[in-house]
Amino acid sequence: MTATSVRYGVPYFTAQQQERDAMTATSAPEPSKPSTASGPARMEALDGLRGYFLVFMLLNHLSLQYGYLLVKFNHNQLAFVEDAPGFVFLSGLLIGMVYTGKMLRKGLTGAGAMMWRRAGELFVYSSACILTVLLLAWLVPHASHAWDPWLGRLNDGGHAYILAALALLYQPTYMDILPQYIVYLLAAPPLLWLCVHRKWHWVAVASLVLWLSVQLGLAIPVKEGMNQALGTLHEGMALRGEFNMLAWQIVFMGGMVLGTLTAQGAIDWGRVFSPRRSWLLKLALGLLAFFTALKLSLTFGLLPQAVLDRVFPYIDRPEFSAIYLLNFVALACAVAWLMLAGPSSDNVVARRTGAVLNGLFRLRFLRLLGRHSLQVYAWHVIVVYLIAAYDRHAGPLPELTKNLIAVGAVASLALPALYREWRAAERPLAPKPVLSRASAEAAG
Repeated sequence: MTATSVRYGVPYFTAQQQERDAMTATSAPEPSKPSTASGPARMEALDGLRGYFLVFMLLNHLSLQYGYLLVKFNHNQLAFVEDAPGFVFLSGLLIGMVYTGKMLRKGLTGAGAMMWRRAGELFVYSSACILTVLLLAWLVPHASHAWDPWLGRLNDGGHAYILAALALLYQPTYMDILPQYIVYLLAAPPLLWLCVHRKWHWVAVASLVLWLSVQLGLAIPVKEGMNQALGTLHEGMALRGEFNMLAWQIVFMGGMVLGTLTAQGAIDWGRVFSPRRSWLLKLALGLLAFFTALKLSLTFGLLPQAVLDRVFPYIDRPEFSAIYLLNFVALACAVAWLMLAGPSSDNVVARRTGAVLNGLFRLRFLRLLGRHSLQVYAWHVIVVYLIAAYDRHAGPLPELTKNLIAVGAVASLALPALYREWRAAERPLAPKPVLSRASAEAAG
């Protein structure tokens, strides 16, 4: 893999690409490495997947009066599977894949400092999102009224609420992914160190225990204690956010563990998802079919109240309850099998589906978004808020207009990504140091 390539007509050279190259060069012993031929292609597919999740998160977050048709063409209409868990999982997976080599070379202190600097950069994006929306609420007519349900008390609660938002404790709607990722990055270095040194079992067990503590209500005292502390700063203030970080961490940490094992060559994904193990696909599709039937029964009101009373406690998105976790694992296994094993399968449907998925997740547009996913996510927040303000002022809009707005919003996601690639192309490359012959011999 070269450090420079051409995408969208401009040279592409980023620190992320360097990190990937370094990771490939410093991973596990040679015999257990994945083949270098498949590495770049798989990285491109991961970028495409992140871009895909960003597109559908935008479509889901667009708030237009009476809804719009385009949002209905979404996998979350058929089962308890959404884009946010996939986005968080891939973030953890890439942390494991990219920083494993750095942890081996630079140790906990060096690699941890890099990850904490990354968290600081994302904190700037998160804060900029909040402050930009508050400024727009003041400048744009009708915006404040349109955004009141999303902003909570940020508009009228005074400085205490703004400070709580900047401290990641009081999050406006659709701004929770970045704070979540920041917290996980801050906690990740010692956990990644354990994974790199073959103690990933401890990380996996601790992550599962934390998730279970949320599902069983054992984490409620922690939340109540934090609410009481916030209440001392301003009467009535409490934690605000869509995601319970103690629950959703299982997706990120699971991805990080798998990413570390992948970088060390401890997992051969071609063997795990091989055409001979079609039972994995059948099991995953069976689970998804069951939950699709359940989702449609809930949508059309086909279940009696006694059944609903038993089912609803297991359907809790903010706490990533068992149904969401099972659906995520099942869909992830199905997609991975179809992409890796599908093209070699004897089943013509699996081959064609695998080809479609591989082609979809390698679309240049999706890969572009995925390479700059967190910056694109921050941009999508501003787009969603501005469109909501326009819709409340001018709406309800005709169906065709709403769908054209949605398409334009998706296209706009490329703007921050292209800007970052243009900036990277303009930045001169640091020349490699030239060693004298004696220095080269001494270096070995």
